[in-house]
Amino acid sequence: QVQLVESGGGLVQAGGSLRLSCVASGGDFKMYDIGWFRQTPGKERELVAAIFWSGYDTHYADFAEGRFTVTRDNTKNTQYLQMNDLKPEDTAVYYCAAAWATGNLALALSKYQFWGQGTQVTVSS
Repeated sequence: QVQLVESGGGLVQAGGSLRLSCVASGGDFKMYDIGWFRQTPGKERELVAAIFWSGYDTHYADFAEGRFTVTRDNTKNTQYLQMNDLKPEDTAVYYCAAAWATGNLALALSKYQFWGQGTQVTVSS
């Protein structure tokens, strides 16, 4: 059973940056694709970015492309989401999640078996 703990959320002004971290324990981190999702009240949880277990492949939602960067350090069981040029519409609870690696990068929410508790990101205008 993999446990995931996010950190790094907070309040930032529009145009600012935040780096979220997700530390995994209880499993071999290299066996999992890692995704970042976000959710606002009344909306479905949506994919922000995902990274393949080896780190060689990544995927970004359209709204994240060019502003967000996902990386991972398998030696530290940690993955990161660097968010730049933040906008008020980026305000949400951000979750990291782990999906068993299958050879194809997991993009669907249903593919992810383990979830962190979430970290709040608030962007003021």
